[in-house]
This record gives sequence, structure tokens and C-alpha cells, in this order.
Amino acid sequence: MPHIIVEYSANLEDSVDVQKLIDDLHQVVVDSGVAEVAAIRTRAKRRDVYRVADGDPKNAFVQVVMRLRIGRSEEMRSKLADALLTATDHNLQRAYMTHNIAITVEMEEIDNITARKNSIRSKSEAA
Repeated sequence: MPHIIVEYSANLEDSVDVQKLIDDLHQVVVDSGVAEVAAIRTRAKRRDVYRVADGDPKNAFVQVVMRLRIGRSEEMRSKLADALLTATDHNLQRAYMTHNIAITVEMEEIDNITARKNSIRSKSEAA
């Protein structure tokens, strides 16, 4: 962990480089030091069926959800949320010219039991 999941409205596809957004958000988390690089996963989900606010087809949304295990301070999570919002906003500059966009960044702490295996760590140790 952590996982960064970006949902975005399909109408942004032509004005946002989604891969760059994902790369930038991933780097924000790497730079934060909140977790080792091998544990960070970042992905996007395009949403084809949606309605934003009054239904104007120019309305769009981006929601960034970061799921991480409990144990980080509120201050760290707040700074990280702000950094994710800044990176998202930066990547939407071109889209603002043609869309009204609602952005949300949400931090979710995971306190349930999870089972996992990560062979990426052993790859990093071998290098």
C-alpha cells in the first residue's frame, strides 16, 4: 500500500493526458516518503456513465482516492492530500478551457486485515 485510484469523466479524455496525471500523482506519493516505492500502485478508471451537477455536458469530474494503511499522522495525510490536489489541478489546466471540473481528493485509511504478496520488493533488493 498505498493505492491511488483516479476516477474521471469520459469527457476529459481529449483534454487530459491521463497517463501523465497518473505518473505525476505516483511521483507525489513517492516523494512524500509515506511508503516504499515497491508498495505504491496508481491507476485510473474512466467513467462513461456519469452526471455532474446540473447535467451540463461540459461539466466534468476527477476524484482521487488514496487508500493507505493506518498509522500516518493527520498532518502527513493532509499534506499529501494537498499535494495530490495540486498535481491534479496542474494536469487539468488545458481542460479548464472547455470544461467546468469538480475535483475531489479523498484519503482512506485501511484498518482491515489484508493478505498480500509483492515480488517487486525482492526484485528491488536483487538490483
